[in-house]
Amino acid sequence: MSPPLTDAVLNELLEQIPVLAGRQRQLQELSGGLTNRNVKISTPDGVYVARCCDMGSNFLGIDRDREYRNTIAAEQAGVGARVIDYRPDLGILLLGYIDGHTLCNDDFQRPGVLHKAAAAIRQLHAGPRFTGRFDMFERQPSYLKTVLEKGFRIPDDYLDYADRFDEIAHVLTATDSTTVPCNNDLLAGNFISDGDKIWLIDYEYSGNNDPCFELGNVWSECGLSIEQLEELVTAYYGRPLRHKTARAHLQGIVAKYGWTLWGCIQNGSSAIEYDFWEWAMERYEAAKAEFDGPNLARLLADVQAAD
Repeated sequence: MSPPLTDAVLNELLEQIPVLAGRQRQLQELSGGLTNRNVKISTPDGVYVARCCDMGSNFLGIDRDREYRNTIAAEQAGVGARVIDYRPDLGILLLGYIDGHTLCNDDFQRPGVLHKAAAAIRQLHAGPRFTGRFDMFERQPSYLKTVLEKGFRIPDDYLDYADRFDEIAHVLTATDSTTVPCNNDLLAGNFISDGDKIWLIDYEYSGNNDPCFELGNVWSECGLSIEQLEELVTAYYGRPLRHKTARAHLQGIVAKYGWTLWGCIQNGSSAIEYDFWEWAMERYEAAKAEFDGPNLARLLADVQAAD
């Protein structure tokens, strides 16, 4: 965003939003936001969150209009923050503030958290259809094209695993075509617990997708064990399903491999001071371990089995 989005500049922009205009405001930076700035805005009338972003073109395939529409759908599903206003001319999506505890990976080790997370995910997936689709088997090639065209750094042996990625894609697309409205980016910081229930935030990468991608991505991003992945899938579906657990596991591997390129793009293009290369390599090394490990053939067989 130009000029640089200082608090003074942001306050000028906020003055153009009716619910905030002329009201006393206190701004507080929120953590996270590797592609945007999130600011808590406290007023005498209410508390809000401004998601501030550059509305120009980006290398990551983020569609801010789609994010807005899908954030509304998530609110309608009963698991997303209230949408107050959307001003693409200002680069601001204004949301109601959810008063709760933002989760971290350690929280998923506490009793009951996985089951509440599964309930929230199931509620989102049962809600209104989203605008657009998200498929890592489409997104990864798009990211790879960007990386190669722009000359961004990638792991030296990244393409050595393309055949295994394609093999997983073939099996998953051949066995199930179900799609539901998915967040697709449920790292721990996008879960907020109010004590009674868990809310899901941040719909930058939202779109209709395989529900098992959502579950596998949670496993991938939130530091879950394989046993916890099975518990999450069982809680989501209401009973143990070997082929769904295998599907979620494979989608989690796919997520690690695909999001690696997200980190490579950010490493090569973002002005944010953050070690995106380390972020990318953490996911890549985990993906390699799965590709090279002893379980891939079994998972590919299990996903085709009838439970």
